[in-house]
Amino acid sequence: MDLTFGSDVLGAVLTGSRARGTATDHSDLDLVVVVAEQSTPWRHDVRTAALDQVTCTVEALADTSTTWQRYAYRGAQVLLDRLDGQITALVERQATPTAAEAAEWARAGLDAYVNQLYRAVKSRRDGFPEAARLDEMESIPWLLATVFALHGRLRPYNKYLDWELATYPLSPFWTAELQPAKVAGGALRLFPAVAELARERGHGDVLDAWGFDLALISSAAG
Repeated sequence: MDLTFGSDVLGAVLTGSRARGTATDHSDLDLVVVVAEQSTPWRHDVRTAALDQVTCTVEALADTSTTWQRYAYRGAQVLLDRLDGQITALVERQATPTAAEAAEWARAGLDAYVNQLYRAVKSRRDGFPEAARLDEMESIPWLLATVFALHGRLRPYNKYLDWELATYPLSPFWTAELQPAKVAGGALRLFPAVAELARERGHGDVLDAWGFDLALISSAAG
């Protein structure tokens, strides 16, 4: 595929599985093309089986307020940077939370994780095992968001969780426990370890705000 760029293009960034080396026979090219100006911050130009291309302004690439899309830049390859490293720096900024961002996400994720576990424990206690299982499953995204944020990191997309842990491992404990096959059934079991990590990072007040309910979760996590 021809990836030559006109003079109006300031940068080009390859994202997705081809950038990370995890492509399959079904993988397309995920390409972000950066220009100085256009009528909208983001424009989806091509969406085919072979190429998914969006065009954005430099200002849009610098905007980190939309958290869900930021992991797209983890492991991205900058194919073109006509701004003397600025495009590369903006891609790195998207993929790397600040300490303040990570702390904010950790606190929000931790509270949501505890909330879902509390619902699961109550459902199981009250004789609703199917509801409890669903509640515990719903806690897994919050578990992942919390643990990665407590390590100053973005939560990976599920598809790239294996890649993230292999490429940028956490401690041996967390790298092992967050493997997809293991974490999928370990949301409640991992609560004591998450709570310990959160307290080490200074977020014990989020846990303590749950009062007696925290003991109920801890007892069920056993």
